[in-house]
Amino acid sequence: MGLMSRAALTAVCGLAFAASSLGVALAADYTLNINTALTTSDPLYKGLEDLRKNVEARSEGKLAIRLFPGSQLGKDEDVLEQARAGAGNAVVVDGGRLAVYVKDFGVLSGPYLASGYDGIRKVVTSPLLDEMAKKLHDGAQLQVLSFNWWQGERHLLTNKPIKVPADLSGVRMRTPGAPVWTETVKAMGATPAPMAWADVYSALQTQVIDAVEAQDPAAYGSRLYEVTKYLTKTGHFNLITGLVTSAAWFDALPPDLQTILKEEALKSGDVASHGTEAAIADIEAKMTAAGMTINEIDTTPFKEATAGVYEKLGYTDLKKQVDAILAE
Repeated sequence: MGLMSRAALTAVCGLAFAASSLGVALAADYTLNINTALTTSDPLYKGLEDLRKNVEARSEGKLAIRLFPGSQLGKDEDVLEQARAGAGNAVVVDGGRLAVYVKDFGVLSGPYLASGYDGIRKVVTSPLLDEMAKKLHDGAQLQVLSFNWWQGERHLLTNKPIKVPADLSGVRMRTPGAPVWTETVKAMGATPAPMAWADVYSALQTQVIDAVEAQDPAAYGSRLYEVTKYLTKTGHFNLITGLVTSAAWFDALPPDLQTILKEEALKSGDVASHGTEAAIADIEAKMTAAGMTINEIDTTPFKEATAGVYEKLGYTDLKKQVDAILAE
């Protein structure tokens, strides 16, 4: 073997070793990139790690998953557009954002829809969700892998005490930009201020906004207890999210890999959601220790104030269907 051949072989072996040491799945036939705004400390992220491990093991390395916390691939909306164009990208996303493509999804982000994970899980594993998912696949080129990724109930983080909707008058509150979110925040008495999650901390610090509504794990992960004083437990949104990818990319997978990905996404969604349930008390204790005041209030005035949101957005019939599922 000539000198050049030996050098080339050495270089190739070195590259292979470097790639394997970085955890790159050299033998993978397919790769799915999953983007999330959440940090690696979030219980939901632990579910994504579980998904990566189980899919790679069960597919014998044919399907690799790469995780991108902290919105490394961009905003959710941008990643969804990449997926619609056929990229092998996925995002953990709420129904409010998907309502841009299929309006029905917005009902999943409605105020006081269901109580806790057990309640909302009945809805997102029902034939109603299957119908929504088919519309999303056929009309928007997006594929739902599972929709049982529960991030907790969302509460108010403010710099003044809140007891009733009137206390939110004039308060500029960050919320995602989808209509179901903004209309709910308006109905609660605040002025909605849509912006990217990554910008919330600095916006609170510089008083561009006065408040934010968020679930405990995200609030803690982004250290919002440093820039707000009060957490008021309104539980106005029960934040259920789904893992959504490109329909074209998914449809091109062999059937066995499609099955593995969907089955494991459902299992890992349960792992993530139960992890969130288990972490909430500890998270609230840590935020209290950091100086935040956490208040339990009578949520009745907020439920009454937001009840009209479903009718305003044209979700009256869908809400009845959801209520029927919950009553089963």
